[in-house]
Amino acid sequence: MRQWILLRGLTRESAHWGGLVADLQRALPGDSVLALDLPGNGQWHRMPSPTSVQGMVQACRADLAARGLVPPFHLLAMSLGAMVAVEWARVAPEEIVEGVLVNTSLRPFSPFYHRLRPRNYGPLLRRVLPARSALVVEQQVLAMTSNRAKEHAPVLAAWLAVRRQRPVSVVNALRQLVAAACYRAPAIAPQPPLLLLASRDDQLVASACSHTIAAAWNLPLVMHPFAGHDLSLDDPAWLVEQVRQWAQRHD
Repeated sequence: MRQWILLRGLTRESAHWGGLVADLQRALPGDSVLALDLPGNGQWHRMPSPTSVQGMVQACRADLAARGLVPPFHLLAMSLGAMVAVEWARVAPEEIVEGVLVNTSLRPFSPFYHRLRPRNYGPLLRRVLPARSALVVEQQVLAMTSNRAKEHAPVLAAWLAVRRQRPVSVVNALRQLVAAACYRAPAIAPQPPLLLLASRDDQLVASACSHTIAAAWNLPLVMHPFAGHDLSLDDPAWLVEQVRQWAQRHD
């Protein structure tokens, strides 16, 4: 039985995967699927977020050990979560069978203005600082991360409920930003097999970031034709199918 661990991005939690966890479980009926929260997010929103990706890896490993789960693991990770997956595969390759990395970016392969497109600096700053309207903030997140924002407008109610129940503090959001900005990936790819998935029209992180990682590490890359940064929201069926096919190749 494969054990799939799902990791989300900056200030987002397991609930933000929406129906993808159940979809992936149906596509891989013999596997287990667990969406993990990084410290400072989700069920751990009262914990301080580590200011390093290395600290996030340590927290994930400790969380799984506390649940009685033992390696090896298969990883599906997005954005900041994909940085955590890369570092995990680097420091403990024996624990990771394979990884699927979605819409991520890594130093030193891409410049900062590709890793976070300049048009998003203002909205992102408003995301991490206190705001008068939670609805406006979540609307901005949807606009930044989805290319089908109007179609997905109903998801805002669920996101607002998550925000009320498990709010991410300003300090933790900033600490996660620091961790993402400062992380430097190894020059040589980690040992476990990795697949890159990227949205061609990602408005938050330039898809060129995935191209440069693929070239530097000689990794397979599959591009999505229309989705935004949140691929699990814009086309979850496509994402699940890519993971299923990848897992089949590595059985």
